[in-house]
Amino acid sequence: MQTITVESLKEKLDKGEKINLLDVREPHEHADFNIGGVLLPLGNIQTMQIEDIEDLKEAQLYVYCRSGNRSGQACLILAAAGFQNTINVTGGMLAWQERIAQ
Repeated sequence: MQTITVESLKEKLDKGEKINLLDVREPHEHADFNIGGVLLPLGNIQTMQIEDIEDLKEAQLYVYCRSGNRSGQACLILAAAGFQNTINVTGGMLAWQERIAQ
């Protein structure tokens, strides 16, 4: 599994790169603060309810959560399900809010 820092991800977004973002937090966390990712909670990924992202199996998929733990788990599960290029956002939205969204 690859990783990316919140700073590097922000640079990519600022450059206008087309990025596939996946938020694996719970709906209330997503509603409180998000950076535009598709919401698919980790529980759905664990039960293989991933139809909404099946078309991204060969694309780069940046996965984030609150701190980087759930997104790391999601990356491993998705890799086992055939997703070839998952990238865990280290530090998650806590790091984003601390370092970027000040």
